[in-house]
Amino acid sequence: MVAAEVGDLIAAMTRRAEPFALATVVRTVSATAAKPGAKAVILPDGTVGAGWIGGGCARGAVLRAARAAMADGRPRLISVQPEDVLQAQSVAAGEVREGIEFARNACASRGTMDVFVEPVLPPPRLVVWGASPVAAALSRLAPEFGFAVAAGSVSERPGDYIVVSTQGRGDAEALKAALAAEAGYTAFVGSTAKVAALKSALLTEGVPASRLERLRGPAGLDIGAVTPEEIALSIIAEMVRERRRPVLRDRLAGEGMSD
Repeated sequence: MVAAEVGDLIAAMTRRAEPFALATVVRTVSATAAKPGAKAVILPDGTVGAGWIGGGCARGAVLRAARAAMADGRPRLISVQPEDVLQAQSVAAGEVREGIEFARNACASRGTMDVFVEPVLPPPRLVVWGASPVAAALSRLAPEFGFAVAAGSVSERPGDYIVVSTQGRGDAEALKAALAAEAGYTAFVGSTAKVAALKSALLTEGVPASRLERLRGPAGLDIGAVTPEEIALSIIAEMVRERRRPVLRDRLAGEGMSD
């Protein structure tokens, strides 16, 4: 019954493109309430939506890991162990060693439970404002790079990528609406001079300078793009770089440690 509830909730949340984390018990030692194979769906607010992975001995550590995994998109392996077992390995609760995050089991059962926490996130959404050739090219190419495309009339979400490519048709209005969405990435397709003029006009209209500072304009990486498809590619490249920034940061940190 629990497995069916987990499967039903996963299917429903996937269909609605809602984020969640799936926690799976992969190993146990000694007495533990949950056994290998036990699963739970963790919701964005840190509560269990369906399933079961044991009581309070491991629950807190798993829920914290699930929230962190949904925030940065990276899976985690949590090992909940009694204090004396941690000490025998010279490991402290909260320490991460060789990809394993350790947590303390303070319950009388004194068992060890390893739990794999996997974030299941909907594809990032690209909201395209405008019907220009660049907008059309973006809408056509972005899905090939893992972005779900929506028109500018939808309700924006905080994690959206927004590109305004109105080509002179309601530029200021569209850009003002896009900047109000508090998206993670907002860009305008246009020349440096046009972007500067729009920023100045919007600042006069009362748009906060902090919002204008987040605007990427001209949109895209400088690859010498000329055609609409090339401009769209430069924008997608910039979005991919933004999306993979945590990966780049980890890679640079690793290179620094190896020097």
